[in-house]
Amino acid sequence: MNLEAQLRRMLDRQAIEDLIHSYCECFDRNDPEGVGAVFTADAGTAYTPDTDNIRGAAMAAAVAVGLRDLFAATSHHISNIRIDFEGPDEARALSYVYAWHRYHGDAPDGYLWGRYRHRFTRTPAGWKISALRLEGAGTRDFHRERMHPIGRGAD
Repeated sequence: MNLEAQLRRMLDRQAIEDLIHSYCECFDRNDPEGVGAVFTADAGTAYTPDTDNIRGAAMAAAVAVGLRDLFAATSHHISNIRIDFEGPDEARALSYVYAWHRYHGDAPDGYLWGRYRHRFTRTPAGWKISALRLEGAGTRDFHRERMHPIGRGAD
């Protein structure tokens, strides 16, 4: 790979990492429009096996309900980001998430340890999330009873 291609790949990698962080930041700031803006219009989002996938255009409205009615506060922490490019305009990533949730009412705080599987597409506006799947390794007092498994051995 020549120097120009290496530089482009580094810049793309940074843009994708920034996009993952933007998703979390917008979620934690209670900004559903910002959450929706990081997705392509046809993106698929699979949070649990028990809920319907959210399509990109409906993301802001769907997230707004939970941010308003369920969560008093959230804090998402991302690590171990691994990005694989599948061409100049397509990529996938695996990242680990630790998420804390304070609920409205008397429910105890909820905790999630897991990972995100993302797909990304370069658009005229830059990189966007074209698919997201949340996989749970463990939870405590979390509002979802079942999560997509992380694929650990017997999962």
